[in-house]
Amino acid sequence: MNNKLTKAERAYLAMVKSLSCGVCGVEGRTEAHHIIQHRQYLCVPVCDDCHRGPNGIHGDKTYLKIKKITEWDILNETIDKLMTGNRRI
Repeated sequence: MNNKLTKAERAYLAMVKSLSCGVCGVEGRTEAHHIIQHRQYLCVPVCDDCHRGPNGIHGDKTYLKIKKITEWDILNETIDKLMTGNRRI
């Protein structure tokens, strides 16, 4: 990814990564999954397993199917957490 992030984008991504995983709820080790590549404000917090694992978002999406959620549902919850300051699931 060719990123030349602005200061605001870096700060936003840091806030997203500070949240618990939007799929499984694990805290303290999330990364930002971009729903649409290169759109810094369309990302959600996910742990490495829910992100890149075989059952994760970049795998067969089993975890999303089990939870009956989409990436857009996670984005909605992410925005809500950031707006309300509620950083826990």
